Formats: sequence, C-alpha cells, structure tokens
Amino acid sequence: MIRYKSMYRLILLYAAALMAAALIFDDPANILPGLWKIVTMQDVLITDYVQIAGPGAAFVNAGLVTAASVLLLYVAKDPLNGFTITEIGLMSGFALFGKNIFNIWPIILGTWLYAKLQKEPFSKYAAVALLATALSPLVSYMTFGSRHAHPLLGLLIGIGIGMVLPPLSAYTYKVQNGMNLYNMGFACGLLAMMLVPVLEAVGDAPDSAFFWATGNNGRFAPLMVVLCLAFLLCGFFLTGKPAWAVWAGYRRLLTSTGRAPSDYLRMLGAGPVLVNMGVNGLVCTGYILLVGGDLNGPTLGGILTVIGFSAYGKHVRNILPIIGGVMLGGAFMHFNLNDASVQLAALFGTTLAPFAGVFGWPAGVVAGFLHSAVVLQAGSVLAGVNLYNNGYSGGLIAIVLFPTVMAIFRHRKPELTPRDLFEVFQEDKPAPMERDLTPEEREPEGEPFPALREEEAYENCGPSER
Repeated sequence: MIRYKSMYRLILLYAAALMAAALIFDDPANILPGLWKIVTMQDVLITDYVQIAGPGAAFVNAGLVTAASVLLLYVAKDPLNGFTITEIGLMSGFALFGKNIFNIWPIILGTWLYAKLQKEPFSKYAAVALLATALSPLVSYMTFGSRHAHPLLGLLIGIGIGMVLPPLSAYTYKVQNGMNLYNMGFACGLLAMMLVPVLEAVGDAPDSAFFWATGNNGRFAPLMVVLCLAFLLCGFFLTGKPAWAVWAGYRRLLTSTGRAPSDYLRMLGAGPVLVNMGVNGLVCTGYILLVGGDLNGPTLGGILTVIGFSAYGKHVRNILPIIGGVMLGGAFMHFNLNDASVQLAALFGTTLAPFAGVFGWPAGVVAGFLHSAVVLQAGSVLAGVNLYNNGYSGGLIAIVLFPTVMAIFRHRKPELTPRDLFEVFQEDKPAPMERDLTPEEREPEGEPFPALREEEAYENCGPSER
C-alpha cells in the first residue's frame, strides 16, 4: 500500500495538466460560463462538452472531476492498485461528455449511505460509487430537464441509484465470467431499463441528444501524442527499473488474457503498465485519425478509458481484434467507420478484449463484429441515460458468446473449465528476462504487492474490482 502512495500525487498532477490544457485551447473568459452550461443542461448521450461549452470548460470539468475522484479515494482509504488507474481513466474521460462536477455527487452519496446501512467501510464501495456515476445524466435530467424537474428530485433519484448498484453490480459480474471489462455498464444498463420505461409511462422520458464537435483534430492529436509519449518515457526511465526489464515486463503483459480481474500493476509493476498505457493510447488515437474520425469530448473520453484499462485488462494484442471486428462490421453492415456511433463502438467495444485474450484473435473479431451491431440498437431503449452503453452491449454479448465459445473449446478439450482460463502466468514460467537482476535492481524487502499470477489476482481482488 505504501508503495503506491505516490499515485495520489501523480493523479493530481494529471488533473492539473487537464486544467492547464484548458488555458491552451480556450480563452479563460469562456471557462466559467461554459462550466455553468455544462452543469445546468441535460447531458444524455451524446452530449459533447467540447461542442456545447468549448474545450476550456470541458477540460476544466475533467480536471475537477478527476481531482474530486482521487480525493474521494484518499478520504475513503480505498486500496490503491491497477483498478485505481482504471477508475481515474473512466472518470476523466467521461467528464468530457456526461459526467460533471455537479451530477456525480448524489450517486456517490447513495453508495455511501448503502455502506453505512451495511455497516461496512466506505472503502469497500468507493470504486463502485465512482463507476455508478454512469447514470449521472439521469440526475441532471431530473434536476433540470424533466417535466417535474427539481433539485430534490435529482438528489433522490441519484441516491437511489447509488444504493441499488453495489449489490446489482456484484451479481452481474458473476454472469459475465470476467469477459466484459465494463461490468458496471451492464449493471447500469439493466437498472436504466427499469427506470426509463417508468418515466415513459408517466410521460416524462428523456430524449437522446447529439452534440458532436468537429474540426479539433489538429489541436487534440498533438495533445494525445504528447500524453502517450510521456507515459512511455516515464515507464522506461522513471520507475526505478532498467529499460530492458520494463520491456521484458511489457512483453509478459502481452501474454495475459485480460480477463477480469487482471490487475497489471500488481502483477508486473508500474513500468510495463505505463508503457502499455502509452502504446494503447497511440493505437486508439491513430485509429480515429486513420478512419477520418473526430477527436472531441466523446472520442477523447474513449481513448482515456482505454488508457485507464491498460492497467486492468487491455493491451494491444487483445484490443486490435475487437477494433478489427468493428471495422469488419462496418464493411458488411454498410456503416461508415467515421460515423460517431461507430467511432465510439470501436473504442469502447474493447470492453470485450478478454475474448481475444482467452480464445484467440478470431473470437475477438467475432465479438467486435457483433458489438458493432448490438451497441447501435441496445442503447435505444435506455434514452441515452447510461453513459456506459458499450458496457451494457458488451454484457449482453458476453452472456451469449462465452458459453457458446466454451462449448466449442470443451468439445476439443473436455477437461477444460472456466477456471483454467485464468492460468496464464505459471509459477514455473519465469519472466522473459535477458539477464538476472542485480541486488540493487531487485524489489525492496517487504514488497506489499509482489507480482501475481492472474488466478491469484482473482482470489485477492476486492468486491469493487469484481
């Protein structure tokens, strides 16, 4: 635990960098009016804060949400690990299109009340509280956009959401077998499927939105390249390990399945994780530019989400088949790859990366192909209130595809069980090092989080990670 205390400072530095970017891309005089617009409007999917309020307000909001998230984790004394990086990636990314410094708090309060009612420490549910803010657009809608809009109504529905999602997300994790990395997206989708029809029944359902900024590639592409290169340089040269050892750790990371939970920080250390973050960020940025897409609030949010999950399940070998499957779906189903929804499907569809990691790239391509179609239809009944719509679609695909593929594999190997799929890092399989570490290069005595095999990570993970 002590080893990762520096994560708080680094995340706050990242939040400060986001707010500094606001001053680069916009006139400071536009920031406060833009923040007010972000806070006081409905922000169901797709509401690009860059489009409605300008890049300055969008990046300041992302910085504020990121800082608030890390302070919440610090106060709650949430255990620091790879999933912490994932939470921050999600919160900062979605703070560019849907989450703001106002609408996240009622849901967090609801989860805190749930912990109190259960007489358990909030640290056990802090991660759930942050991820449950996927339904924060519903708080904004009931506060500002509903026919019965009132701040008290928004507060109450947010508290209700925060109290329901901890037990619901724990249950939905079990039925997906770790194949959908966005488990909370699936849980939020199920809850939204109950709430939205109720609103429709009383004639008060929200309407989906479409605010999508264009023309920012020339400004945002260099920003993402600099950020990703910073991750790479820090990984190779600022983690206290020789560059060759970091590279060896990264190559070992690429052999993992990515099946949840796969805490790469605890398994392999900070160096390989930072390199993985930089590589994945460059790949996703390059993809958007390659297909003629737009770098804006939602797509930057998708890239930051992939970067966050680079510490918890995603790497270039298991996300490329998913992206390839989405591209294949575009070719067969006559979608344009630069359509807004398809761009987001390619980025967020990497929630299904474990299919490629566990069963090989053909299964990943199939999962991506299915996702390219399912995600475009699955979210229509949710009226845009679930920001993790791709997680909801991914959950549906995981529930159907996993037992199907397992049946095929079991036919070839009858003794195979789902548990066997975790066993990738074997105790008798050394890391691919070119030479032995010197005493100065070895881990310090009393290492609180030694490298773990994937099955050990599963046994040791907390409820919030499952």
